Amino acid sequence: QVQLAESGGGLVQPGGSLRLSCTASGSIFTIVSMGWYRQAPGKERELVALTNSGGSRDYSNSVKGRFTISRENARNTVYLQMDSLQPEDTAVYYCNVRGYSTSSTYSVFDSWGQGTQVLVSS
Repeated sequence: QVQLAESGGGLVQPGGSLRLSCTASGSIFTIVSMGWYRQAPGKERELVALTNSGGSRDYSNSVKGRFTISRENARNTVYLQMDSLQPEDTAVYYCNVRGYSTSSTYSVFDSWGQGTQVLVSS
């Protein structure tokens, strides 16, 4: 079983910055991808940013140029640096980590964090 611990959300004014972090712990053999999703009130959960084991990074069009995803492999931690925040970025942000708990291909895991609220308001 793999657990995720998120931190870093809060209230920020438009144009401000926040940094989210997410650390995975538990039965981890290898991590395939780490990503951030968000869900605004009344909307579906959407992908914000994703990074895989090869180091590639993908972003939703709405955050390109403003958000940066990075990871610290030794600590099984992924970060989301959010700059130039706008009210439309207000949402609950969820961390997602996928990988394998053992060398067996049957040991795949797909874990979600509890979510952290980001509120952008003046």
